[in-house]
Amino acid sequence: MPANRCVSYIFGLLALFGSTAAFSEPVLIRTAFVVPVSNWAPMLEEKKDLARHWGNSYVMQAVRYQGTPLMITALANDQLEIASLAYSTLGLAIQNAGLEDLRIIADEFQDGTPGFYSNEFFVRKDSGINSIKDLKAKVLAINAIGSGADIGMRAALKKAGLEDKRDYTVIEAPFPTMPALLTEKKADLVTGVMPFSLSPVLKENAKVLFQEKDGLGRSQFAFWVMRKSFIDKNRAALVDFMEDVLRIERWYLDPKNHDEVAQIASRLLKVPADRFGWVFTKQDYYRDPNALPDMSALQHNVDTAAELGFFKPGIVVSKYADLNIVKEAAARLK
Repeated sequence: MPANRCVSYIFGLLALFGSTAAFSEPVLIRTAFVVPVSNWAPMLEEKKDLARHWGNSYVMQAVRYQGTPLMITALANDQLEIASLAYSTLGLAIQNAGLEDLRIIADEFQDGTPGFYSNEFFVRKDSGINSIKDLKAKVLAINAIGSGADIGMRAALKKAGLEDKRDYTVIEAPFPTMPALLTEKKADLVTGVMPFSLSPVLKENAKVLFQEKDGLGRSQFAFWVMRKSFIDKNRAALVDFMEDVLRIERWYLDPKNHDEVAQIASRLLKVPADRFGWVFTKQDYYRDPNALPDMSALQHNVDTAAELGFFKPGIVVSKYADLNIVKEAAARLK
């Protein structure tokens, strides 16, 4: 082959392989959620027009789960890339599911941050219950035993000298049914989380006895986790992803966008938009604008859950964190 034709051939091959690389498949990032608005994933999809890298280096897919146990199973089976765990389930994922390569990568929301919302625990106004100690021999309703709200409740009761089974009974019920349980006297105390705490029935018939922060202080209630193997393979795409996540989340947190945010929440939850005056305000949970989890609070929360017997003590949460991805993404937006 003549030299000039050989050079042309080589450049042709380079162009072909370069083109193939340029059009390689974007990384699929399946991101779990339970409830829209409380969880970011479906909200991100609604505003993906703000993203710069979506469809190029990555594609995100919001996937709904009934709860974190199914997310843990999906992570273990490589059927999910990002799970939204609570501090109450981190220990279970590590110790029970054996996910030692789990890595905390970003904040989802925090409870009890000064000036922001904290989960509330309601009693009837006519119940005669005026302090936590008055809950002795009472029936307490929680969404799920071992949930973040449950541990916060138990921590507050323990501070008052009350122990599970010895001093009170816990039953499980979905959040929407809590007001009826209370007014029908099937439970003496019920749990309220946003937006269910805003129930007109609770406002009329109940009072707040205490908040989750009374038991736990500030809590890193929910956060994103991934497996290290996926991070190591796709770090560049994940930085692109988190850059877009921060850009979109900051749009939601900007008060000037609140009316459109309410419309999005209304569409996702099938509730009138005028009921979302609280969303992403100080009446809502705190969300870090740089998506950085409060690792000090998380360590305290995990230690509390272990003290209450939900998993073995000794988990050092910093060992299971990789915050460099979100830090690098935030640096791009400065």
